[in-house]
Amino acid sequence: MLFKNGLVFLLEEKGFAKRDILVEDGKIIKIEENISGDEYIDCTDKYVMPGLIEAHSHIGLLETGIGWEGADGNEVSNPVTPGMRAIDAINPFDVAFEAALKGGVTVACAGPGSANVIGGQFTIIKLVGNVVEEMIIRETAAMKCAFGENPKRVYGKANKAPVTRMGIAYLLRKALTDALNYKLKKEKALAEGEKYFAVDLEMEALLPVINREIPLKAHVHRADDICTVIRIAKEFNLKLTLDHCTEGFLISDYLKEQGYPAIVGPSFGAKGKVETKDKGFFNVKVLNDAGIKVAITTDHTVTPQDSLIMCAALAVKAGLSEFDALKAVTINPAEILEIDNIKGKIAVGMDADLVIWDNNPLNLQSEVEHVFIEGEEILLW
Repeated sequence: MLFKNGLVFLLEEKGFAKRDILVEDGKIIKIEENISGDEYIDCTDKYVMPGLIEAHSHIGLLETGIGWEGADGNEVSNPVTPGMRAIDAINPFDVAFEAALKGGVTVACAGPGSANVIGGQFTIIKLVGNVVEEMIIRETAAMKCAFGENPKRVYGKANKAPVTRMGIAYLLRKALTDALNYKLKKEKALAEGEKYFAVDLEMEALLPVINREIPLKAHVHRADDICTVIRIAKEFNLKLTLDHCTEGFLISDYLKEQGYPAIVGPSFGAKGKVETKDKGFFNVKVLNDAGIKVAITTDHTVTPQDSLIMCAALAVKAGLSEFDALKAVTINPAEILEIDNIKGKIAVGMDADLVIWDNNPLNLQSEVEHVFIEGEEILLW
């Protein structure tokens, strides 16, 4: 499959450049100024982007246009539920998937919400398919944890811990400590040939976190909550992403020193609670300018998944460069999710996740004309 004469978003060019792209077996095999071929897709005056990547979504778990019947993102029976797995709740027939593809989004990291101190496992999926197993890029991608108002509200109303920020931090520390003890017990049992070691699904789910195989995916808005989860991550030597990071701009120098990436948003819409009273797209620019790796999130369903490119455009309006805004919805989330070896940029050897726009994608009147995932066109129109 050959794409000719498109304005292709290339990192090495720091923007769009006229190129041809040759795709074989779902991979990009050549990018040049002129590739010969009799049959091709004419992309003259079109903008060719890598598929957009959403680093923090609840797509498929909190279904669009449905009430409690499709609300499967928060298991609020217990504040600590690491054994919950996103793949057991994602409905591929959620209408949000088609809308997301029409908005140029091809990959999302989807998982539980923020009601619990530990909510469960996120998974990375391509946004096409009828069976979850066929959509998975990485089944276990991160472990969700949450600080601040949400766990306090959910369990405080039930007069059950946690009712304070101290309680949230304690329950997270306790779960991590339990997981460390479980790991040592399991290793000892295996070394001694113990025949009937009792497997604990909650602790098994936390082992990849303790072993630094996946990060804690921390729901943090307030600056003090951001600092608390960093404190805990350092205590246990964990990988960490700072999701939402709404007050990150208040401590941007500190965050730069710590070195953790930020998944910023949702920055659009009403300021629905005290923690988000200072939210705004300016935060993306402040953190980016400080040298922090930043991805933009819609936090679907808070903001619809297909509005990811709109959020990038509004970050540009707030002062972010167009190049950095497009990176924040492509290569940056790919790097944060550790899938940048196959997704997030147009380069030789990468998956052919290509989206053809009729104009600059940051122009809000632009339309997606074609979507390809791994070289296969997704027929949506």
